[in-house]
This record gives sequence, structure tokens and C-alpha cells, in this order.
Amino acid sequence: MDRFYTAKAPIRQEKTYQSEDIRLSVITSRILRVERHPQKLFEERATQKVMHRDFCSSTFQVVEQDDTVTVITPEAEFCVRKDNLSVEVKMVSYIVDADSVHYLGGTFRTLDNALGDRIKFGENRGPVRLSDSIFSLEGVAVIDDSDSYLLEEDGTLSPRDEGVVDKYILAFGKDYLGGLKEFYQLTGFTPLLPKYALGNWWSRYYAYRQQEYIDLMDKFADKKIPLTVATIDMDWHLVKNVPKGAKTKHRFWGKGWTGYTFDRELFPDYKQFFKDLKSRNLAITMNLHPHDGIRFFEDQYEEMAKANGIDPATKAGVEFDFTDRTYVDSYFDLVMHPYEEDGVDFWWIDWQQGRQSGKKGLDPLWLLNHYHTMDAGRNGRTAMILSRYSGTGSHRYPLGFSGDTIVRWPSLQYQPYFTTMSSNTGYSWWSHDIGGHMFSKGDPEIYTRWVEYGVFSPINRLHSTRDKWSKEPWLYGQQAEEIVTKFLQLRHRLLPYLYTANVLTATEGIPLIMPMYYVNDCKEAYEAKNQYYFGKNMIVAPVLTPVNKEGVASVSVWLPKGVWTDFFTREVYEGGQMYELSVPMERIPVFVKAGSVIPLLMNGENNAQDFTALEVLFYAGNGTYRMYDEKGYIDFVVSTEEDKMNISIEPSEDCVTKEIKITALGAASYDVTHNGVIQII
Repeated sequence: MDRFYTAKAPIRQEKTYQSEDIRLSVITSRILRVERHPQKLFEERATQKVMHRDFCSSTFQVVEQDDTVTVITPEAEFCVRKDNLSVEVKMVSYIVDADSVHYLGGTFRTLDNALGDRIKFGENRGPVRLSDSIFSLEGVAVIDDSDSYLLEEDGTLSPRDEGVVDKYILAFGKDYLGGLKEFYQLTGFTPLLPKYALGNWWSRYYAYRQQEYIDLMDKFADKKIPLTVATIDMDWHLVKNVPKGAKTKHRFWGKGWTGYTFDRELFPDYKQFFKDLKSRNLAITMNLHPHDGIRFFEDQYEEMAKANGIDPATKAGVEFDFTDRTYVDSYFDLVMHPYEEDGVDFWWIDWQQGRQSGKKGLDPLWLLNHYHTMDAGRNGRTAMILSRYSGTGSHRYPLGFSGDTIVRWPSLQYQPYFTTMSSNTGYSWWSHDIGGHMFSKGDPEIYTRWVEYGVFSPINRLHSTRDKWSKEPWLYGQQAEEIVTKFLQLRHRLLPYLYTANVLTATEGIPLIMPMYYVNDCKEAYEAKNQYYFGKNMIVAPVLTPVNKEGVASVSVWLPKGVWTDFFTREVYEGGQMYELSVPMERIPVFVKAGSVIPLLMNGENNAQDFTALEVLFYAGNGTYRMYDEKGYIDFVVSTEEDKMNISIEPSEDCVTKEIKITALGAASYDVTHNGVIQII
């Protein structure tokens, strides 16, 4: 079926050099593909990691000697040994052994259960080994694609031949944003997220009843706390009432872990439940644990059994196998699509059951992520899922679910660093359990600080397990409720800024969260591990330690050269130095550079997400900014002379914004020129 269609990824022959069983391909002047095939059958198909190879017209020269082949491009020299295919890269005035570099961060499959009380930071600042980075201190990295499966044009997968070597040498140097863009051209860009994904999510592992969930959504509305996504965790389906005789292959998870039939005791009319959520302007996602397939008691069993050649009378289970195209097609057509037609916007794929599938070396998590995303994008639909990371190229399948974190300070302390480093492998849309998943002690301080970080993280998904310490702000005392409410309202107001960053990720490869060294190549930038760029105009340094006896927390912040304004206090700081800040509970350090433009929704107290009326913050200085909405854009230009700010506002013809409230910061007065379509209020 064409929903899984995958194009070939050929390389132009004039960009290759071949000698016996070795082929070298110049992908760009900074990316060299190195292949070996015993039968000289070099590969043109796309793979799990690489989707495109013909996107550059770089010139190159080849110098062949007895033991080596050197490919010379305008950016680098790649010296390849013929015997073992090791590569030395010469850039400008230094030589790098591509196999002996010091990688900068990366990411990991999951943070499940990581960083409890007994875990201490190790060399990688946590108990996981960050991998798959495309950047190193030496400026060279390697993507090994030798074990990837090949993607056929019909969406099926084929294994590699034995003895194949297929790797990509990346010589990006310190050009991190330029390197990321080339990496995305090679592996495929991150798809554009729907606007609702960028707001506040409600999520809890708890057996809600239908009206109970709706009442909770209404209480959030009464408290003027905006939400955009309603998550229904696994208890939507039969869990406790699984019929006798049902089998499971994984005893640890229990017979009710996998399920596709609504529990009518909890949800007597799930279609009305969906309508009620939609009427409150909420997108819907539901949790899946696909491991046990479709068993005899499921509503979909009879059709699924027949589609997969099983006599329903036998009650034999339809085994989960995402390497079987018949199972995959029937799974989507008969199980997923009907729920989507009823109102489910996307799926939370909570795969935790190992890496074995029907084909050796083919990870079922990758299969679920790939096929679910491809299917979600059918007929122009939004291609989005929530799932764990499954290796290089997983940025094509956002969003990332980082797993069940423990409610302790070390967990919170690790998440900003982990998220920032993930940009080094192109995986920028992480969704953490904001507030932590389990073992909460009800501490209002860590809850508040975690939400403050969540507001300035990629995805703000409040989540907890089924204990009494859920993530409703009113459970943690008056101070926490007031602070958290204001921050959740701020997250909603930031939707125009976040959506613009979302567009830049999908089109230019610029992640929302960036390490400081992406913009500043200096010692201080590499040492500032717990702060990051939040879009192109903000720097965030989350509070990751408790307050002292004076009621403030100490945070070290390094600001690059220039003028920076505190987003909350509006105090002005001179960059190029380190600051030791004392931060009260009601804010965290967030700084905006001079000449920036920050667009906000006018109202942050309800679930509305339209960009019709905005408040736009202009910071004194000189700068340009293009804000995107789902139909058009607005170009802003700000320049400042002495104490006067000049503002230009030019919307595209299809821009949806009609009214703008201007807030000018750092200037005594301002003038505005604008297209007549926009009204200044």
C-alpha cells in the first residue's frame, strides 16, 4: 500500500570512485560514504538510517596509492585505508582519525527508572551511555549503516548481505547548525508538529472513569489552566476484566497490559467521551502496549483473525509481528483507523518488551515507530506519534517518550542536559514525564521546579503514576498552585514562538533546544552544560537544586557577548561573563538577547490556540524575526537608535493575525510601520 512507500536513495555515479570491492561516494563536500561489498553490489536503496544521497554537486579529486585512496573536496581530505576502511580526515590544518574522536553527547533509548536516590552522576552525567552523536570535539563523526535493513519501495524491509561495510564520515568541524542541516538532508528532516503538541498535556497512569476525566478537564478550565492534549493511559482498555484463558508471552507485564477493547465499566460511551474532549479543544492520544497481539476477547478479533488466515472459532491469538506485512496492514485498517475516525489524533506507543522481532537484528520498536508514523501521515494527516528512541534517524518519528522517571532531584537535574545533548543526533522533540513518574513524596518545591523546566522544554507533558501525588497544581499547596498556574499559562501563550521554532526545525534543521556551543565556539559554552538556547532568541538555565534557608536557589549562568534581558524581571545584563544568581521559587533564569522579538498569544487562560490576536515583545536592539502560523507568516524588523525603537510589521497575504499588542522593552518610545491588515491595539 502506498502509505508505506519509500523512494530509492541513489547516488549519482559521477560522484563516486570505485576500486575493486570498495566504493567511495561524495555526498557533500563534508560527507563521504565508504562502502565495501564482497561481490561489488553497491547499494542504492534507502535504509533505516539514510533516506537521501543525491543532494549535492560538490567537486572532488581522488588520489590513489597502494594502500590508500584520498578523496579531496573543498572542505576536507578523506584518506581511506583499503585494507580496513579506516579513515583519516584533514580539515584546514589538522588531521583526525575518525575512529578515535571524543563525541559530544548524543541520546539514549529511554530513561526508565534512571537516577533515583542511589544513582550518582558518572562520566556521562547519568547512568545511560549517550550515543549516536554526529559531532565530536575534533569535528569528525561516523555513522555506521552497515547493519541497517534496506527499505524497499513497497515499504517492506530486506537484510544486508554478509560482509558489507557501509559508513558515512561526517566532517562538520564546529559548524553545528550547518552540519545538522546536512545530516537531515541525508537522513530525512523532522516532520512539522501540529500546534497542539506544543501546549500543555495532561497525562496520568490511572484508571479514570469517563465522567471523572471530563470533570477534571473542566476543573483545569475553571482554574484557568490551559491544556491542549488529553492523554488516556493504558487503563482505557480491558485490564482487570481480561477473560479467563487469555494468554500473555510476558508474565512481568500481566495479561491486561496489551489491549484494544474499551473497558465499558470505565467508559460506557467512549465515542461521546471523545466528543466531549474535542468540544473542549483537546487533542486525544491513547497508550498502546502491542506485545501480545490481538487475542480472542478483543472486539477486533474476528476480523483480524480472518485477515491473518486464522479461524476465529479456534480462538488462537493473532500474534504481534511487525515484520509481517499482512499483520501490519490489518492492524492499522481494522484496529487503529476506526479509533482515529472516532477521534484519536495520535498514538502513544509504549513498547518496553525487548529488541527481538521476526527478523534478526530488526528492532520491533523501530518497526512500530516507522510504520505508525508512515500510516499517521496517510492522506495528508499529521504524522506524529509518542514513542521511545530507536536509533539514528528516529527524529523522523517524533515525539520521543523518555520513559518512567523517578521523582528525585537527580532525575530533574539530568533531563536538561540529556535533552540538550540529544540535539547532537538530530533528535530534538523529547517528551519527559514532567514532575516525574513515580515514588513522589509530594514535595511542592521539586514539583514546581520541574514544571518550570517543562514550560521551557520541547514538550510539556505533565505525568505521574497512580499514587496520590498526581500533577494537578492544587494538590501541592497555594504557593505551588499559583506559580505553576502562571507557568502553564505562559507555556500556552508561547505557542506562536514555539510553533515558529517548530517550522524552523522541519525546514531548516534548527532545533528548539540547542547547546550553547552551537552559537558560541568558546570554552565557556562547552562548560555550560545545564543551560541552553530555547529557540534562537532565548537562553534558559533551569533551577535544579533546592532553595537555601533564605528561600532562593543558586544558579550559575554564562551569557554570551551582547546585551541580555531577564524575561521575568526585565533586568538588563551585559554578556561575556558568568553570573551567580539567587532565584526565588516564582521564576527561573530566562534571558532574551537584544533585538529579539517574542510573539505570545494574547490570552493564556483557556484552551484556544488561534493566532488571531497576539502580544509581541520587542527588545531594544537590532534584529529580524519571522513568525509562522499554520497558514502564513509575519516579518518583524526592529532597530533602535538611542532610546527610540523603530518597528516594522509585514504579514504575508495568508497570515491569520489581525491584532497585535506591542510591548517595547528597553526603549523610551517607539514608532511602528505595518501593513493595513494588522491592527495595533
